[in-house]
Amino acid sequence: MALKKKPVTGMKDMLPREMQIRDYVIRLIKETYGTFGFSSIETPCVEHIENLSSKQGGENEKLIFKILKRGEKLKLDTAECEADLVDGGLRYDLTVPLSRYYSNNVSELPSPFKALQMGNVWRADRPQRGRFRQFMQCDIDILGEPNNLAEIELILATTTLLGKLDFKNFTVRINDRKILKAMAAYSGFEEKDYDDVFIILDKMDKIGLDGVEKELQEHGYPKEAVEKYLQLFKEITNDIEGVRYCKEKLEGYLEEATADGLEMIIASVDSVKEADFKLSFDPTLVRGMSYYTGTIFEIAMDEFGGSVGGGGRYDEMIGKFTGQPTPACGFSIGFERIVMLLLERGYEIPDNKEKLALLIEKGMPQEKMLEVLAFAKEQRATGKQVMLSIMKKNKKFQKEQLSQEGYTEIKEFLNKYGGKEHGRINAGLKEKPQMCRVKQSKYR
Repeated sequence: MALKKKPVTGMKDMLPREMQIRDYVIRLIKETYGTFGFSSIETPCVEHIENLSSKQGGENEKLIFKILKRGEKLKLDTAECEADLVDGGLRYDLTVPLSRYYSNNVSELPSPFKALQMGNVWRADRPQRGRFRQFMQCDIDILGEPNNLAEIELILATTTLLGKLDFKNFTVRINDRKILKAMAAYSGFEEKDYDDVFIILDKMDKIGLDGVEKELQEHGYPKEAVEKYLQLFKEITNDIEGVRYCKEKLEGYLEEATADGLEMIIASVDSVKEADFKLSFDPTLVRGMSYYTGTIFEIAMDEFGGSVGGGGRYDEMIGKFTGQPTPACGFSIGFERIVMLLLERGYEIPDNKEKLALLIEKGMPQEKMLEVLAFAKEQRATGKQVMLSIMKKNKKFQKEQLSQEGYTEIKEFLNKYGGKEHGRINAGLKEKPQMCRVKQSKYR
């Protein structure tokens, strides 16, 4: 059987250019989120299948990469159902593992606990632009904080990071699951139908108001309820005034504290934000995860044409592990999509180290090679990134490749005898005599 060169479908190899960007973004994430008081943690990539299949992950539970039992536990001949074969799976997000982590270590953690997680997750999804089956997630979560301060800090930290990566004019859409439910109740939908109604509503940006109306009618919901429901979306504005309208219009269905809290979040973020973005109240925002209980938010970027991050409050999830209610709120950026956008725009890492390439002619004697190595050491000590490479026959092509990799200065070390003029490596080794000749070129 022939070996395959291409990676498994939905996964990818990463070339050096992309890895440079990824490493820089990771460093910036840790630095920026660290200034907001978030601490790095790590959880295993394999999670108990019971946790992954607890009906909290929405559609993602259909996309789990499941892992067979091992050794003596795997009994294929007597297995009657999937539970007899599977006991674990690859995590599809970082929130479920975080909830287990917190419940297992709560006695050793501060309250509130501000967690930063970065790691790969896996979903058996259909690959497309910006969507893979293995991808990096970056989450910040605040556990144990019931106040809206959690939402404010999460939004500010995330948008500050994006601002440092030169993203501008993006939109943070914000809503509350309680407003979604209040609007449905006000319109006359039964509680048992809420989830199905929200699934249809979530298509608003793709099929429009008329499309939502058509699908709701096709599902057999009362015409009066559908018309009353859709009229709300025509009247609600995408700002604080829209929140105030909901507070007034949905009186008796919506707690005043919910609307007041959302208004506080919007006003606070707008007042102290560092990045250039818009915070928009969006009553059509649903978010697919069933574990969300309150505030939900999503980052939209025109240059991607979709979401590049999202999150919300999930106050009930940790309690399923501990038996004790624990307020929790998190925000995740689409790391892969962010990196993809940076690569597409030709992003240059700021304050990157100067890169120097040393091309050494083939057959350089040992004593001369040691002197070149010493010179490279001296250059690295000054903060430069130095690459040593044997000179190829096609030097022009070699230099072009090095230039594409960001090497702005190239020195050639030729194995030829010369007079005193060629007795030094560009004065780099000062008075040390050399038997090789040096040529220097720069690519800017």
